[in-house]
Amino acid sequence: MSNKIINASLMLLLASNVSLAKVTQDQANKLGSELTPMGAEAAGNNSGTIPAYTGGLTQDTNADQLKDIYADEKPLFTITSENIEKYQDNLSVGQRALFEKYPDTYKMPIYKTHRTAAFPQSVYDKAKANATRTELLAGGTGLANFDETVPFAIPQNGLEVIWNHVSRYRGGSVERNSATLSVQRNGEYTPIRMRGIISPPQYLSDGYDSNKDDNILFYVLEMIKSPARLTGNVFLVHETIDQVKQPRMAWSYNAGQRRVRRAPQVAYDAPGQGSDGLRTQDQLDMFNGAPDRYDWKLEGKKEIYIPYNAYKITDTEVKYDDIVGAGHINQDHTRYELHRVWKVTATLKDGARHIYGERTLYVDEDSWQISLADHYDSRGQLWRTSEAHALQFVNANTNWYSALTHYDLFSGRYIADLNNEERDAYKFNNEMRRGNFTSGAIRRLGKL
Repeated sequence: MSNKIINASLMLLLASNVSLAKVTQDQANKLGSELTPMGAEAAGNNSGTIPAYTGGLTQDTNADQLKDIYADEKPLFTITSENIEKYQDNLSVGQRALFEKYPDTYKMPIYKTHRTAAFPQSVYDKAKANATRTELLAGGTGLANFDETVPFAIPQNGLEVIWNHVSRYRGGSVERNSATLSVQRNGEYTPIRMRGIISPPQYLSDGYDSNKDDNILFYVLEMIKSPARLTGNVFLVHETIDQVKQPRMAWSYNAGQRRVRRAPQVAYDAPGQGSDGLRTQDQLDMFNGAPDRYDWKLEGKKEIYIPYNAYKITDTEVKYDDIVGAGHINQDHTRYELHRVWKVTATLKDGARHIYGERTLYVDEDSWQISLADHYDSRGQLWRTSEAHALQFVNANTNWYSALTHYDLFSGRYIADLNNEERDAYKFNNEMRRGNFTSGAIRRLGKL
């Protein structure tokens, strides 16, 4: 092939603004056989401590979504600061740091592993179709030829894994009622109660509109319900797929000022709302938003003890005072299991700005959810570590978070996102229209 043809082909590729990342049909055909429909290894591990995947929990639309189906199980063993050396190969750096900081009180109860994650057939079908056609846009800041969820079931790099997390299926149009507890060193806290709604455009009751929704990944609405000084503040986000073509759009309504304003600060390392400065905007949902400020490296898979089937921490009979303590949550309400996770390291690009110089993310292979995250400062010191406690919502046929914790290892403070004391913590299949996600709608909502 002549240099002229090679150069012409290269210019055509650059002009398309696409970085090829799709896999062949033969590779995609592994989904549902040696790989699960979501791209995880179907087989168990050699030691038998991780079982083979057998389809996850069967959907039951009438089931109590928070009932602990493993209530009769007892821990296989408990990791403490005295025996941590025996298990450290299966722990993240952040988990080991928590044992070091709180040697007398921190522990991890380890239970039998259950691979419970399961999703609708339509999600599996889209994941398989996306695998052979979805591509990363140049710079990785968007997706081309993408349909709703799981663009890279067979990922080739770290950025593809992160896009799987960001775009993962959460049960359609969902309302969550939760509380963010910013816990001081002595264990004192004030709950900030919120109502949040997330809906991909495909699940709007007035139907998907190719003109209005073409570049929308999902719509997000958050309203603060208490305390009184914050009541009525509302945030609205239109999360986009191609963030070069159209960056994230965000608005805020300030109840005190009674004004709606564009909110470009709702991104990256701006303080997360209600976080007391302990969490950045892009730490919500463990990671969200544009990935363009980091280089993402796929380190491979590891077997790690991660929070899973976390019914105990969502028990409605348990109060926040039972869970929250000084330094860390009461670990008696946690459940850890051994699972395979993708390890991804994010390193801040030269010239880019962010308070975290590096991040290490551990992504569950069965659900594409980030389970653990370690955050380093600009000097390379571990600063904060996060855990996502997940469970399978059998009534909605989806795997999602039931609680989140973000620990600041420098200050000894932390955030716990909980919902035990909230009414209707999770409401799936909400009837939401596109008009609910407009600046006018949040103005009206804030005045209610």
